[in-house]
Amino acid sequence: MSDWTYWLIGAGILVVAELFIGTFYLLMIAVGLLFGAGAAWLGASGPLQTLVAAGVGIGATMVLRRTRYARPRRGEAANDPSINLDIGQRVTVPQWQDRRARVMYRGALWDVELLADTLPQPGDYEIVEVQGNRLIVARRQP
Repeated sequence: MSDWTYWLIGAGILVVAELFIGTFYLLMIAVGLLFGAGAAWLGASGPLQTLVAAGVGIGATMVLRRTRYARPRRGEAANDPSINLDIGQRVTVPQWQDRRARVMYRGALWDVELLADTLPQPGDYEIVEVQGNRLIVARRQP
């Protein structure tokens, strides 16, 4: 077999491995191996093929690191409204005791805790975070 077929077989193996892992990094290395196969097909020497494959693979990985696919997720589910649908909902607190209260929310009693910079007054509040069975609330903006 030719050198370029070995490069293509290696790229194929990495693509299949990428399907199981799902991080896109192996796919970028596979792109580098495809360029190594192209260099071999054009008749480049073995060391030049390896340099081309390594350079393109490293370059593609660095480009991937700058995209949104490599960025960490927003944060914890406790305060992420796209994960926890309770964030942003309204609760009515009849009275506070030491910045804590019990309210009826979704048909059950919940412990409610007031956000640090909010004054404890009866009224409508907005859920800003959920910590276990505690709702962290802030004053609802009209």
